[in-house]
Amino acid sequence: MHYFALELIDFHYFSLKSAWDAEIQQYLPDAQPCGENIRSGEGPARSTSTHATPAPVTPSKAVPPQINNHFAIALQKLQSRWELQSEICLGIRREYILADAFSCIMRESVTNLQTRRCKVTWVDEASIDVGGPSREFFFKLSRLLFNPHYGLFQYSNSNTYTIEISPFASQIEDSLQWFKFAGRVIGFAIIQGYLLDVFFAPHVYKALLNRPFSMNDIEAIDVSFYNSLVYLQENDPEDLQLTFSVEEETPEKVVEMELKKGGSKIPVTKKNKKEYVELMVNWRLSRGVQKQMEALIASLRELIPLKYLSPFDARELEWVIAGTPEINLDDWKANTVYCGGYSAQHKVITWFWKAVEYYSNEQQLRLLQFVTGTSSIPFGGFKVLGGGHCFTIQMLRGNPDMLPIAHTCFCRLDLPCYNSPEDLRAKLTLAIEECEDFALN
Repeated sequence: MHYFALELIDFHYFSLKSAWDAEIQQYLPDAQPCGENIRSGEGPARSTSTHATPAPVTPSKAVPPQINNHFAIALQKLQSRWELQSEICLGIRREYILADAFSCIMRESVTNLQTRRCKVTWVDEASIDVGGPSREFFFKLSRLLFNPHYGLFQYSNSNTYTIEISPFASQIEDSLQWFKFAGRVIGFAIIQGYLLDVFFAPHVYKALLNRPFSMNDIEAIDVSFYNSLVYLQENDPEDLQLTFSVEEETPEKVVEMELKKGGSKIPVTKKNKKEYVELMVNWRLSRGVQKQMEALIASLRELIPLKYLSPFDARELEWVIAGTPEINLDDWKANTVYCGGYSAQHKVITWFWKAVEYYSNEQQLRLLQFVTGTSSIPFGGFKVLGGGHCFTIQMLRGNPDMLPIAHTCFCRLDLPCYNSPEDLRAKLTLAIEECEDFALN
């Protein structure tokens, strides 16, 4: 196995467009993009520093639904499936997270991954894993593994940061093994109760749940293609002289794909256009990625059988895997503990929350990542954020020019007693933007 097959490269993405697209779309007005760019015209940053951490990114999506009793019960049942007793010890080097994680996780048996508690040790660092290092490990691993710059996945469209499998992932050496690894990571994280920093397009969650695709799934990733299908539904397709086949442009050549057996000889008519549209939806959402998706799904189901995930719909499965990036500041304040001389009424704490309120959502996520090791919030909110450890702010006595210190194991921020709100905000901002690793006194 070549562990470094996913080395950061200038991967050449090709536009996988069919002749069908162009033919249908000549009948349509220009489609307007839906949604709004989170960072207009900006993709993920490629840092030249080996210590740089990408900013947490909020996917462009609707506000998560309120938790209902059905979801809460299904989640509780899922979390109680596994009784974790002995340990799986992972020794991970920060500069080789992806390679070390692949080696450690892929060599374990399914039974071990289902029954043993994960304990992470960062090589050459003094740490005690009571949750913090493992939480940080899954967060950082997911940011690497599912990063579109590595070629396994791609952004589902230009207006959102949700991802899907790249049609050109097969060009990466041992790509199916990497997708098996991705499936294991998702399953292992669910079993361990840790969140991943990955938000898939809706149709990916449906594939994981073995649910049928719909037109809405197309609209979420390709508005022009969606409009083409709507046009077919509302008009007589016979003038277009379509058949149950489609031409795909690949890097090597143009190939004809039949949507059903003998499809190249079956014309699309008013009577069969419903079937044609359904087949086109399935083709558009699975073209070029069938083997990769099958490898990911099979690996996930080895750890978590489908029957355990079937109570969830696609949106709920997103919550199970990634939580939500939407921060409720009132919930955060209500579930914060103060110690070492601080209280909710202390002036430094008042300055702290004013600084957090001033921050953008991205900066708030950075602060959360700095203190807890992850920027995702569980479905139950901040009261269950740290797996038994509340978000805690402790007074750090001594030099007021010190930067805050984070202890991700205990979700604790050691905050110096600063002399002014401006000084606090400057030091806190510097800490969350420049400091990557947690500290232990």
